[in-house]
Amino acid sequence: MGSVRKRQLAALAFVAVFGFILFLLGKTERTELYGTQGRSFEKARVLEVLEDNEQESGQYVGQQKVLLVLDSGSRKGETVEAVSSSSYLYGAHCRPGMRVIAAVNESGEELYVTVYSQDRSLVLYGIVALFLISVWAIGGRQGLNSAIGLIFTFLCIIFMFIPMIYRGASPIGASMLVAALTTVVTMYLIGGRSTKTAAAILATILGVMLSGSLAAAFGRLAGISGYNVSDIEQLEYVAQMTDIKVGELLYAGILISALGAIMDVAMSVSSAVHEVAARAPELGFKELFRSGIHVGRDMMGTMSNTLILAFTGTSINTLIFIYAYGYSLNQTINMYSIGIEIIQGISATLGVIFTVPVAAYINALLLKKRKKKHERHILS
Repeated sequence: MGSVRKRQLAALAFVAVFGFILFLLGKTERTELYGTQGRSFEKARVLEVLEDNEQESGQYVGQQKVLLVLDSGSRKGETVEAVSSSSYLYGAHCRPGMRVIAAVNESGEELYVTVYSQDRSLVLYGIVALFLISVWAIGGRQGLNSAIGLIFTFLCIIFMFIPMIYRGASPIGASMLVAALTTVVTMYLIGGRSTKTAAAILATILGVMLSGSLAAAFGRLAGISGYNVSDIEQLEYVAQMTDIKVGELLYAGILISALGAIMDVAMSVSSAVHEVAARAPELGFKELFRSGIHVGRDMMGTMSNTLILAFTGTSINTLIFIYAYGYSLNQTINMYSIGIEIIQGISATLGVIFTVPVAAYINALLLKKRKKKHERHILS
């Protein structure tokens, strides 16, 4: 049996096992946290605005009363009256022909319908499709493999990571398992079966573990735990009704958020070291290690900026409040939210920084062993 055939069978076996695991996790029974019987969210189209809420000043006050035709659900095709608020989070300012999502509440013979939001599903699906097509069109086969790896990562997080946490698994353990699994699959799709891929996988896993360990250590030193997040009250309620370990969610999130950047650095350093070794096979361990470090130094600065700016961007609302209300330095630096953002940003960035020497060392070591093995084979 050829090597290609073996790889195909191995891939099919992996897909079958992975699919079976997702199937079992998909059977998870969820605890009902609030009553949803008789309530559904359906696609609908606005036929007419019966009562508008726009004032002469251009502001929206109160609610609209609109006529909808339902496009999904058990009442598909029916025309119903609904109300819609014009708040920033819920409802929509309806216009004839506009597609919306309607919250349909049924109780006996009574029917109460509200507009939940504008129907933006097609737009969002289109954005995702544009991204995947762009990656494929510009990256070619490698881009297609990258897109497949991204889809696999998404499936792991949504259909494996979250159900495992819901069933009571350790969020940190689950995040490490998912990180390892997605790293192996993504790296294999990008680099194929090679020493470079093996080195990048090992460096990524070690870098993510280091990042998580640093985050936990920093949190302990700063007196910050997973119970100091802003939405802890809602999470505590969920934890009381389920088996979710809320205290570990913060650090599991740090592991997941650092994975992509660490994976990028590990593969880039691995590719650079292997390219140098291919062009100059006479180089030894020290020279290859230094080459990896030199390449990684440039990436440290850009990737560190990327991570710090990403975490800063997620807390921009908090920063605006702090500036607007004139919080003092002592008050600001000791806020839980600021401490969490600093720990997240620094631990993820340190994970990236330390991945550079780790990846350079592993690649140089594996290449040195491969070279010695090749030399012994020639002599024999």
